[in-house]
Amino acid sequence: MTRARILLIGSAIATLAASGAYAQTATQPEPVQPMQAQQPMTPPPQNVVAPAPTDPLVQRRNANAQANAEYRASKKASKAELKAQSQQAKAQYKEEVQNAKINRKADKDAAKAELNATEPSTPKDTGLQH
Repeated sequence: MTRARILLIGSAIATLAASGAYAQTATQPEPVQPMQAQQPMTPPPQNVVAPAPTDPLVQRRNANAQANAEYRASKKASKAELKAQSQQAKAQYKEEVQNAKINRKADKDAAKAELNATEPSTPKDTGLQH
């Protein structure tokens, strides 16, 4: 295992040294073109697909990540639905309370009008003092 590790580290250092030497070499500067002549360069779209890992631990980690994402999405949808139901119930309750207040006021006014209609409109105070 240590021999393989040493080989990997050595090849990594060699690769870095080679890329560093390549980066230090002088290149010919490109002539600067006017801004009107330059076309915006867009790279072609690439679909990079990694091969499916064969390691069972990696497969398990990926499956867990997918299950967690599905659970979070489901939980978020349920929470949004509960919130909508709660808001609807709250609006209905407020409407019922408002209607009850209106009905109570109407009943009070009707009872007051009926009481005033049955009693004579004479003043209650007859001037007697106790």
